[in-house]
Amino acid sequence: MTERVVPESQRRRRRPTKQGTVLSEPAIVETALRLIGQHGAQALTVRRLGAALGADPSAIYRYFRNTDDLLLAVADELIGRAQHGLRPTGDWRTDLREMGLRIHAAYQAHPQAALLAAHRTTGRAHETAAVEAILDILRSAGFPDPEAVRIYHSFVDQALAFAALDAAVLAMPAPAQDADSDVWRAGYSRLPATTHPNIAATAPLLAADMRRSGYPFALDLLLEAVAARRTSPPAVPGPETAR
Repeated sequence: MTERVVPESQRRRRRPTKQGTVLSEPAIVETALRLIGQHGAQALTVRRLGAALGADPSAIYRYFRNTDDLLLAVADELIGRAQHGLRPTGDWRTDLREMGLRIHAAYQAHPQAALLAAHRTTGRAHETAAVEAILDILRSAGFPDPEAVRIYHSFVDQALAFAALDAAVLAMPAPAQDADSDVWRAGYSRLPATTHPNIAATAPLLAADMRRSGYPFALDLLLEAVAARRTSPPAVPGPETAR
């Protein structure tokens, strides 16, 4: 794709495509999400998009500079879906937990797209709104700006890292997923207590727990650590630091 995007103010509503779709950024992004879900990363081509939309592939150029520009729009759409319908309660811990779970869920709903997009920074409207919302939660709770930024960074990276990890599992073929589960259920359970006493003692718990995402518990651990920092009294400077 070459860089010849038509400015939004100059775009004109065209007739529906052969598939009955009026081309727009949202329509193209929605189609891209569907194709990525069906075919993976290789689906993100102008030719495939044009065929799916019933439009000349070159029409995509009017909306996106290149496939990376489209990928950023897909990434931003996932962020937007995570925020849709979110209603803050005013309790910073409750609101951050809900935000984190929503981010994780939005990416799990589209695992193939998550693999392509979870690590990207879009700078677009939905991402900007999410950054603003999270910082507002933290600053309104009384965290100093340097602390709020560090917490924001840790919170978002944790959510996106788990989203990408769990998406990679969901994107695997079902037989591969089953084989991985069998390793915990059958392989580890056979290890003898004489050589692996800790695994033998916890094997049934491991088999059950490793079948689900560790993110909700990891998120709670992070929020507990943040809460502990918030309630801890400030350190009293010693003689060597008081100067």
